[in-house]
Amino acid sequence: MTPDIAAVAAELTVMAAADHRAACSANSEDPAERLAWRRLTAQHADRLGEIMDAHGWPTAELVGEDAARAAWLIAQHADRQLDVQRRALGLMAQAVADGAASPRDLAFLRDRTLVNEGREQVYGTQIAGMKDGSPIPWPCEEPERMDERRAEVGIPPFAEYIAQFSTA
Repeated sequence: MTPDIAAVAAELTVMAAADHRAACSANSEDPAERLAWRRLTAQHADRLGEIMDAHGWPTAELVGEDAARAAWLIAQHADRQLDVQRRALGLMAQAVADGAASPRDLAFLRDRTLVNEGREQVYGTQIAGMKDGSPIPWPCEEPERMDERRAEVGIPPFAEYIAQFSTA
């Protein structure tokens, strides 16, 4: 790994750690905390866009496993920057086709992007909210085939997935 790439890898990892620390602010009752979350994710998305300009999708081969996962997380949370999210989705799709990225992670990013575009998700990974202690997913195309599609990319069946969110 060149010094430039090592610096990018370290930067991605630091951004993901900051994201994890601040994630609880995303749904805070405090408007200042929500604003701080939006600013953080926007800064991270901007920087990811610059990294993609310079290096393409930051694959594990390029930046290491932790930094590649961090790049995915940053793209996943770029909800208000659909241009960055869409670009990441395209580059990551090519990396998956080349065997250099996770089909599972791509599925989550695809669903997140579709939901942000106001479209139906494919894999049922995005939860809209809770009702009576049970998670309610965003609408999904062909829901009867959802578990089949999930299995194809290594995601557990929907019922197993949502059990982790249940509060009942």
